Amino acid sequence: MKRKVLLVIHPSKSEAAELAAELAAQLDKAGFEVLSNFSKKLAHISPLESVSGVEVAVVLGGDGTILRAAEIVQGYKIPILGINMGTVGFLAEISRPSVDAIVTALLAKSYSGEERLLLKHSVERKGAVVHSGWALNEVTVGRNDSQMVELFVQIDGRPLSRWGCDGVIAATPTGSTAYAFSAGGPVVWPAVHAIVFLPLAAHALFSRPMVISPDSVIAIDIESSNAQLSSDGMRTFTLDKSDRVTIFKEGHTVELVHLDDDTFTDRLVAKFKLPIEGWRGE
Repeated sequence: MKRKVLLVIHPSKSEAAELAAELAAQLDKAGFEVLSNFSKKLAHISPLESVSGVEVAVVLGGDGTILRAAEIVQGYKIPILGINMGTVGFLAEISRPSVDAIVTALLAKSYSGEERLLLKHSVERKGAVVHSGWALNEVTVGRNDSQMVELFVQIDGRPLSRWGCDGVIAATPTGSTAYAFSAGGPVVWPAVHAIVFLPLAAHALFSRPMVISPDSVIAIDIESSNAQLSSDGMRTFTLDKSDRVTIFKEGHTVELVHLDDDTFTDRLVAKFKLPIEGWRGE
């Protein structure tokens, strides 16, 4: 039986499709079966019907495409390898490896990475759960019109605060460098097991970002009628007044892998072009 590789390709980048075609040809030659969710037909690639038996998901795109890959493989123990397509992010390789290097690594399974924490969320309405989901980056509860939302937040069964605000974000360490960072949250190294929680434009004396235990349970009571839940900025659900959103750690993780030996510090430096001239290390 052939070994299986999944290619998750940025839907609108011609460069990603071209690299996929070249990579698929080499993988086919090496004896792999290549699957993809890409809508256009490419040689040596079969349409994705099931991820069963897939060894690794190779992502040709940016961090957003990696989030799509996580959505496809969620619930399966399939590592995700992100290949840089020109924009330095936090999830893909810093520099693009050659096709030969990718195929060699896949043949030998010579990639390494780390397990990334996921968040689970549920929405309770009139005593019944009406929606549930998960996120690799963040879960956001916020306004869906021009008016601020009224939210009453509790952590581990104890009241924290009531905020009139644009919303609140609960982020994983992976998501700490995404929306949460843009909103003023801290950068959290992936190896740190924690949840970042912060209000957005809150009308309150205290509205600072918080880093809480990964085992904590966040409950958010919706006290206005204009709120919406969003997970990873891709999956949304309209909330009603008196709904309760509960956010907590998911029971399983997603594995992000790399071919290089670059650390998260290296990625931070590359992303923000931090000044490191004069460093005396090796």
